[in-house]
Amino acid sequence: MTKKWDVAIVGATGAVGREILAILEERDFPIKKISPYASERSFGATVEFKNQELLITPLTEQVAEKARHELVFFCAGTPVSRLFAPIFARNGAIVIDKSAAFRMDADVPLVVPEVNGHLVKKLRAGHIVANPNCSTIQLVPYLQVLDELYGLRSVVVSTYQSVSGAGQEGIEELRQQTADIFACREAKPAVFTQRIAFNLIPHIDKFNADGYTEEEKKLINETRKILGKPDLDIDCTAVRVPVFYGHAEAVTADLERPADLTQLRSALEERPEFALMDDFEQLLYPTPADAAGKDTILVGRLRYGRSGTDRSRVDGWVVADNIRKGAALNGIQIAEVIIGKERS
Repeated sequence: MTKKWDVAIVGATGAVGREILAILEERDFPIKKISPYASERSFGATVEFKNQELLITPLTEQVAEKARHELVFFCAGTPVSRLFAPIFARNGAIVIDKSAAFRMDADVPLVVPEVNGHLVKKLRAGHIVANPNCSTIQLVPYLQVLDELYGLRSVVVSTYQSVSGAGQEGIEELRQQTADIFACREAKPAVFTQRIAFNLIPHIDKFNADGYTEEEKKLINETRKILGKPDLDIDCTAVRVPVFYGHAEAVTADLERPADLTQLRSALEERPEFALMDDFEQLLYPTPADAAGKDTILVGRLRYGRSGTDRSRVDGWVVADNIRKGAALNGIQIAEVIIGKERS
């Protein structure tokens, strides 16, 4: 008989929390009890799961100290995770944390199941697992394929990240600014540093003294950790774009051995986490709209570098739904590895 699990979601009223609930239901995760938590601002609110309205429990330290769950998904931001995740873990839960709180801790596995899921196959109660940044999650499986086939020498990534990466407030700001512009009103920025409607902003998260943003550092450091390549030469520029859902990445990879694009396409098609959309003659390439609601990472625009003359450089375009694949689904896939459930 399949073991059923006592599951909790911290941040259940947010976009990722609601997506986790939906995917748990879709994938028939073995649940005996599910408990949604959110901030005290959500007192009296409910979320839906399997046609039932579940009452939110406002999370306080007193509540957390008394809580006893086997598996807890955290999707409420770094400060909340730093405060509460260790309490749930100390009380016997396996915690899967979406925030940046523990990603670079040496004793915390940072996991994309398709790449390094073996790290959590025998994970015991009381441990924390980190879910990577959304832009990292869609990047590292693609880089792993390149590395396995040809060896990675260096990587340059430019990300084009939707406003949902900044939460519901980012979505509302793009919606409001778009309406303001069409109504000939001033579009005032609040969530973002500049107007996002009909604009691009090369700035996500705070700047460091070296000129890189925290978002760029996350992708660089997380990619190195997940691939087990601490010295990988990788650079990143992160750009916020006026798209509601879906992140895209332009990826240039310099390789140790010459690539064969036919072989690369076949290798990507053989792995279930990818969907290949790569035929320039048919104008087939992925966009964020194509990725919306999809579990797969879409790949296209594959070509040799330096205007097609250098087979040791491959340029590609990688797209995924940042809320679904880039956050909620990856966490659930981590949980499926932990409990030994076959992926669907």
